[in-house]
Amino acid sequence: MVNYKMLQNVKVVNTDNLAETLLDILNTEGYKRPLFVMDGFLNTVETVVAAKQKLADNNIEYAVFDKIVPDPPAEVVDAGVKAFNDNNSDSIIAIGGGSSIDVARGINIVRVNGGNIRDYAGESREIAHTPGLIAVPTTSGTGSEMSNALVITNKETQQKIAILADNAVSEYAVLNPDLVLTLPKGMTIATGLDAFSHAAEGYLSNLATPMTDALCEKVMFLLYNYLPTAVHDGQNREARERVMVAASLAGWMLNNAGTNIGHSTAHILGSKYHIVHGEAVAYALPGVLELVGHAMPKKVREIGQILGATFPADATPEQIIEITVTSYKDFRDNVLGLHSFTDYEISSDEIVKNADEVLHERFAGNTPVDLTVDNVTAYLRKFGQQ
Repeated sequence: MVNYKMLQNVKVVNTDNLAETLLDILNTEGYKRPLFVMDGFLNTVETVVAAKQKLADNNIEYAVFDKIVPDPPAEVVDAGVKAFNDNNSDSIIAIGGGSSIDVARGINIVRVNGGNIRDYAGESREIAHTPGLIAVPTTSGTGSEMSNALVITNKETQQKIAILADNAVSEYAVLNPDLVLTLPKGMTIATGLDAFSHAAEGYLSNLATPMTDALCEKVMFLLYNYLPTAVHDGQNREARERVMVAASLAGWMLNNAGTNIGHSTAHILGSKYHIVHGEAVAYALPGVLELVGHAMPKKVREIGQILGATFPADATPEQIIEITVTSYKDFRDNVLGLHSFTDYEISSDEIVKNADEVLHERFAGNTPVDLTVDNVTAYLRKFGQQ
């Protein structure tokens, strides 16, 4: 069997008119009863209200499920499936960040494949082709509109559960920069750094290929050059659009190159200590660079060069790691302004207690070094300290 690594099944639409675009998509696909999935705030945003009105004026009988919360538990997916069935819906329009699009993907999986979203947490249950999801991101970071993954939370254990499903990617991704012009500064930083980590970790993954490398490099380049403007001048539409494109490309790379221990760390620590996901992966990335630097010095150097670093011609792996980590920290902390991890008031001793869970989280296996409790403990000891 051919081991291909570049596949893109999502139809991507860039638009300046969300209402017209959604109507065109529904008419093209013959959908008549979409279910909007979003949070309560987005349900009242002018652009979304106009889109709903446009559909109503054209005899599209939509329904709304606006119960999305951060780090959504499986129960929210259950409620969404009930809303889908109660309204006899035939498609889903997910508007929001990763939480909204993840819940919508979960609803779509269950409504087509049956059972309960918890049934798909392992790899044993097959997921059939699942059309009908139209994803409209309102942040530029998770890449959920292009990704094959969804993450839900087990309320009892406070563990995040990742489900991967190539057959459940969005049918359409609709990118409208107007929806991110008012994204708060802190969220712009966190989501942008999440997208950067998607690209950097994919670049430093066992699943990487020359094709995915080229795209990951471009994603990091776009974010290095346009994310600072989006952070400090949120109304700059060009910067917002470039960052949105970078985040979507990074989401596509999740399907093809994956992530590594950086995201494993964020999933475990984020669920336990309520660390914002994009911040967690950003605090983790210096340690990832150190962990894999001797195995992939050329790639770590490339990341440093994208971040504006210069290197001696005969730089050793240790120098490459140090220079790249310093350049990344300057970008993260000084150029963008991510707040210090000390604000979370979590001790290093507490963090290292999670070494075994991080070691066995599903994405850690993509890390291009042999992981042990010892080296994962040493890596976690520096989490947020660099």
